[in-house]
Amino acid sequence: MSYPTNPPAATILCVEDEPSQLLLRKLLLETQGYTVITAESGKEALKLFQTDLVDLVIADYWLPGRLNGVAVAREMKKSKPKVPIIIFSVSPPFPAEIIGIADAWLRKAETEPTDLLYEVEKLLKQSRSRQANDCVA
Repeated sequence: MSYPTNPPAATILCVEDEPSQLLLRKLLLETQGYTVITAESGKEALKLFQTDLVDLVIADYWLPGRLNGVAVAREMKKSKPKVPIIIFSVSPPFPAEIIGIADAWLRKAETEPTDLLYEVEKLLKQSRSRQANDCVA
């Protein structure tokens, strides 16, 4: 069985409560051919995650309401553990809080757009590789 050399673009769920940051991230990812769906709260993100086919999630750590980005990621991993999740934050990671939850933690102030794109591509390749191996096994 052969696989396409250019797999179809992925669908990415971006979760961010700052509209300008959400728009910038959406535009950046769309210019690279990704389909982007957005949510401004953890509650909205969880609803979209269950109804849409999502290949990767980028979630802000600080979200309004009772669900921060890690809590959202934890809920998502319960139903779809193989979907990669990037936590995007102004703060450094809280190690015990992200073990087994986030696949990457990026700091907003230190992350260039190219760094975010690199991390997205890397995690999507890893995820596709695991899925291909699951199909073979």
